Amino acid sequence: MMRKTRDRSDRAAGAMSPALVRTLALTRAGLAAERGARAFWPVLSVAGAIFTAGAFRLPAVLPDWALMPAGYASVAALVAGLGYGIWKFRFPSRAEAVARLDASLPGRPLAAMADRMALGSSDPAVAALWLRHVERMRAEAEAARPVAPSPDLAPRDPYALRLSALTAVAMAVLFGAPWAGVGMLRHGPAGPAEAAMAPAWEGWAAPPRYTGKPGLYLNTVAGEELRVPKGTRFSFRLYGSAGSVSFNESVSNPAEAPEADTAGSSGVTARDFVALRDGEIRIGGHGGRVFRVALLPDAAPEVALVGRAERRADGKFVQSFRAGDDYGVVSGKARIALDLSHVDRRYGLAIAPEPHPDLVYDLALPITASRASFTGKLNEDAAKSALANLPVTVTLQVEDGLGQTGSSAPEAMVLPGRRFFDPRAAALIEARRDLMWNRANAPRTAEVLRAISNRPDDIFPDAQTGAAIRAVALRLEKGEIADKTRDDLAEILWRMAVLLEDGGRSDALAKMQQAQQKLSEAMRNGASADEIRKLMQDLKSATDDYLRMLASQDPDQDPRFGANQPEQRITGDQIQQMMDAIQKLMEDGRMAEAQQLLDQLSRMMQNMKVTQGQGGSDNSPGGQSMRDLQETLRNQQQLSDDAFQDMQEGPSGGAGAQPGSPGTGTPEAGRPDSGSPELGGSLADRQRGLRQDLDRQRALMPHLGGDAGAEAQRRLDDAGRAMDEAGRALDQGDTGSAIDRQAEAIGALRDGMKSMREALSAGRPDSAAQDDPSDDSADPRQGAAAGGQGATGRDPLGRQAGEGAQPGTDRNMLPGEDVYSRARDLLDELRRRSAERQRPQEELDYLGRLLDRF
Repeated sequence: MMRKTRDRSDRAAGAMSPALVRTLALTRAGLAAERGARAFWPVLSVAGAIFTAGAFRLPAVLPDWALMPAGYASVAALVAGLGYGIWKFRFPSRAEAVARLDASLPGRPLAAMADRMALGSSDPAVAALWLRHVERMRAEAEAARPVAPSPDLAPRDPYALRLSALTAVAMAVLFGAPWAGVGMLRHGPAGPAEAAMAPAWEGWAAPPRYTGKPGLYLNTVAGEELRVPKGTRFSFRLYGSAGSVSFNESVSNPAEAPEADTAGSSGVTARDFVALRDGEIRIGGHGGRVFRVALLPDAAPEVALVGRAERRADGKFVQSFRAGDDYGVVSGKARIALDLSHVDRRYGLAIAPEPHPDLVYDLALPITASRASFTGKLNEDAAKSALANLPVTVTLQVEDGLGQTGSSAPEAMVLPGRRFFDPRAAALIEARRDLMWNRANAPRTAEVLRAISNRPDDIFPDAQTGAAIRAVALRLEKGEIADKTRDDLAEILWRMAVLLEDGGRSDALAKMQQAQQKLSEAMRNGASADEIRKLMQDLKSATDDYLRMLASQDPDQDPRFGANQPEQRITGDQIQQMMDAIQKLMEDGRMAEAQQLLDQLSRMMQNMKVTQGQGGSDNSPGGQSMRDLQETLRNQQQLSDDAFQDMQEGPSGGAGAQPGSPGTGTPEAGRPDSGSPELGGSLADRQRGLRQDLDRQRALMPHLGGDAGAEAQRRLDDAGRAMDEAGRALDQGDTGSAIDRQAEAIGALRDGMKSMREALSAGRPDSAAQDDPSDDSADPRQGAAAGGQGATGRDPLGRQAGEGAQPGTDRNMLPGEDVYSRARDLLDELRRRSAERQRPQEELDYLGRLLDRF
């Protein structure tokens, strides 16, 4: 049978092309590699384990009596593994290679090529068919590719010992010393005679962690120059007997003894030290090196205050700062000390103060971002400190990883703290300040408290407050005051002052927030209309109480603190409009929109100022220019409406009037003139008057810089040209063209005002700033507010401004109506009118333009 198989294989091989022969040879080689892996993986795994042990110098840590048994065991394991491999390995024959290749092909074409016809060989047709079959099999065989070996070692190595050995070899190559493995396996640690076969030393340099620089393996460093940060830790290991490898260094502190300088039983000498100065490291013996160490400079960190301190409404202060270091800041502190030379030494501050410890706060450092250069904020509450609202000096100090420090220049300021505007609360806080300043002020403070508490029913909301003040005065009059007693009395005065200052504000705010929460819960749970109305009324009542509290207790902001914070103003009318809109949405069943508007109202009630009516004014040049342009825009819109009405009235007026004639577009004809008094006369005269007003306003307009200013000027030029063309069209009786030009003028005016608002927001105009540098109106934020809304807080179309004084509006443009249905009604009306072909052609063209736009 074997002979028959071999004969068929030989016949198939004889019919093979050279390419197929190469494919068969590669398949046979792969089959040999497969069998070799299955037979020799144990001996290879043992060899890998022995190599790893030598690379990691395991024999160096074994006792002498264990070295020889370990060596014999290693050799025995190698011999056993090799013998097992030789016993198992069988080199594959050609027939096996042909069978392997043929099994990978569909239809086994190699076997078919070796087959012979059993019957019909004398028939020419059958012979031709057989020849065609053999040729097709030969073509399929020519497309064969070598079969890759498949050792399939997992079933033969269930514990994956081969993979463990391979991993160990990889670790030994990357992190061990494989070049010394052979010598150590034979003799243990390398000696002087074997120095040519292995390195006599190894060294590492580990920079301080705060530098973020990687460690160095000194054996692979090229050249003698070595630049490392100060504080780098060097570690050297010298192999051989003590003194066989000389070592000298001059970079550490000579007063410090080396941590280890002895050769133990393993024959390894350790030298560890920290680089503190420039110097050299010399290693003698075979493979010796000289390293000239130069320490990289480590500059001291820097820190500086940025801008002015800001006072928050709750009395906390915020101070920005900037810090940096070449490697990174590791810590920082702020120190606030009393600036006695600038204290107004009057009243309770006339006597010398008691020693007050400086206020020390930790600086907030970035957690994930880089600390090499960053900007942070000191946000602390010093309202209850004895230094609050007194002149102080603020000094920041930062430290780097090397222990170097950097400090900012002392900054003089008044330490921001909570201010009290209620006269009663302010008097109690002043008495508390005097007591904290020096306990020698106790008699004077007691007299002040006695005066405050005289006839308490007239000034305090309840009798308990007056009684508490008199109790504090009585305790101050008893004599010696301990530190704890002083602090307790100061805390009592603080709490009473806060109670008087708030005057129930906290209760009013809590009541309003509770009403908002109830209303939100009712909307989520599908409350009835009566329940919604009652909760809405409760919310309005609570909001009114809170607004009255704010209006009576919210004074102007101190210009020294928080001057760069834009204030948000909201009127009682605006709040009422939002309330009405919320109620309307809820009645319509649009609960999601009502909840969104309620959340917006809640946000607007935070950090705001309340004014009566429209409130607010701006007398800056930018604000006046915006108001003038708004008036011109309204007049131009009214003039356009009048021109359109004239066009609808027919030949008796407007389009049919003689050029320059009064027509029906004059006030004398019965139509009220909504423009300025000086804009009377015909439509053309009124148009020319508006053009002259625009020129006058542009002459008085402050200089606008930047791209936005240039765009504003360009759009106002376009508006002027459109006005001129509209005036000429009105003179010629072409009302349709005049209306088109007026629409262009209105659009250009709107765009120009928008660009002007952006220019004013970007900065105060140069001309205004040069006119009066000391004028408070030179603040660019005031110019932005004026440019945005003017004195009335409304946009150029008279609509209420949106949140943050931005263009747009937060309120319903059609109060009491559904804006969507109203828009649909307007579009339907426009379509209906455009379908009436008996209307004048000018009107139909105008309606067509409206429909094309919307």
